[in-house]
Amino acid sequence: MSDDQLMRDSSVMALGTIASRVTGLIRNLLLVALLDTMPNILYNLIIGGALTAVFVPQIVRSLRDSDQGVAFISRLFTATLTFLFLLTAVGVLFAEQIVNIYAPGFSGRPEFDVTVSLMRYCLPQIFFLGLFALLGQIANAKGKFGPMMWAPVINNLIVITLFSYFLMNKEDLKLATISSTDLLWLGLGTTAGYIAQAFILFPVVIKSGVKLRLRFDWRNSQIIKSFSLAGWSFVYAAISQLSYLVTVNLATSAAVESAASGITTGVGFTPYANAYLILILPHSIIAVSVVTALLPKLSILVIDKKFNEITTSLTSIIKLVGVFTVPAAFTFLTFGELISHNLYFGISNDDANYLGLTLSAFALGLIPVSINLVLLRGLNAFENLKSQVLGNFIMNVISVILSIIAAKYLDPKWVVVGLAGIFTVHYFIGTAISFYLISRHKVNLPIGAIVFFYLKLALVFAVVITPLWLLRGQIPGGNLIQLLIVIGISAVLYLLIAKFLKITEVTYLIKVIKGRRE
Repeated sequence: MSDDQLMRDSSVMALGTIASRVTGLIRNLLLVALLDTMPNILYNLIIGGALTAVFVPQIVRSLRDSDQGVAFISRLFTATLTFLFLLTAVGVLFAEQIVNIYAPGFSGRPEFDVTVSLMRYCLPQIFFLGLFALLGQIANAKGKFGPMMWAPVINNLIVITLFSYFLMNKEDLKLATISSTDLLWLGLGTTAGYIAQAFILFPVVIKSGVKLRLRFDWRNSQIIKSFSLAGWSFVYAAISQLSYLVTVNLATSAAVESAASGITTGVGFTPYANAYLILILPHSIIAVSVVTALLPKLSILVIDKKFNEITTSLTSIIKLVGVFTVPAAFTFLTFGELISHNLYFGISNDDANYLGLTLSAFALGLIPVSINLVLLRGLNAFENLKSQVLGNFIMNVISVILSIIAAKYLDPKWVVVGLAGIFTVHYFIGTAISFYLISRHKVNLPIGAIVFFYLKLALVFAVVITPLWLLRGQIPGGNLIQLLIVIGISAVLYLLIAKFLKITEVTYLIKVIKGRRE
């Protein structure tokens, strides 16, 4: 795959991701408007699958088999569906216990029964999201990238329609007053979105030449290796979930303590989750799109043992995503409150301000999050999940220790902001570990040159954004106009200065966004 082909594939996925994330954001805003609170349990359980990239290198390798991978892919398809079905069944059966773990404060309250019911209606989404992830990996391995990024748009549109209906036809819908019929429609309606998201990929996979059949002859060395890698992937996810659980409980406890002292504005897990949702948008649009297109290429290079080309590809991608994530991070850092007022316009000013402060604390974490993703996909190409688990364990242990210290010594109203700052530290540590792990595979990345490049980008954008921040009180218009002015002026000046300094990656990023060659 040439660099131009990589850029074209990335641009298709970036556009699809933009549409997916924008409709997803609208979906979440509607959900907040529909029910004052909705536990994030389901999302985190699904992410716990961590199957979004682990099988791509094996699928790419199997395409060199005499049957072009038909037998291996069918075995993998059958084994994955079986596991997902069993996992979903266990989740539905033990939904009450899961809610107790993630939301112990709900016990004995009306929210508990509502959440359990919703969990049981929605947990089948794990099966369909896992199916979507597997079909997407098969399509990616065959060079079909766009559909996987566009498919969530259909899901989001279905749910937006459902939630909009409830908002227009159900007055004062609250967790404490919602009926069992409404819960049924909410649960099954949102699940229908995931069904559509998964099934739309079947024609894509079939058109790519892959014939899927149910095959239960799993006594195969490749399938056993797949099970092993998937097992390490779930251990990785379990570690992240335990760390996440600590964050949820500390943020919730801080909210309870703040409420006891008369402070109810903003504090709690909700601003943390909503700020993270904003933070991850640029990461998803650029980093995820580019890296998804890169992984099959990296897998081929690993098979052919072309280590110099692997080093070159990873270095160029890390620099490319930095051109976008560095200015996004500094914009979140300086104008977090303005952004939160625009995106969460339905909440109070005090809540929006607190959410904005939390976003600012998260902001610089966007940079290592994206770099770390690139490095992890490089490790995935080497089918090295074990070392990723060790690295994830170290970074999460440090994160948990720092979070507990923050909860103990910070004023309760600032705990959530502190937890967001710890997220940033957590990912800088994780990225350093990932750099070390990738170096053990004869991939000698020029770390000094990469750090210098990022510092140069940071300096350029700091020169642009600092005057705007200092003059923020003089920017005309309402919140939306002010945000558009900040983004417009900073983007134009950033591109002009970068071009003057001959930062060629800016030109490449523009090509990715436009999806064309110059």
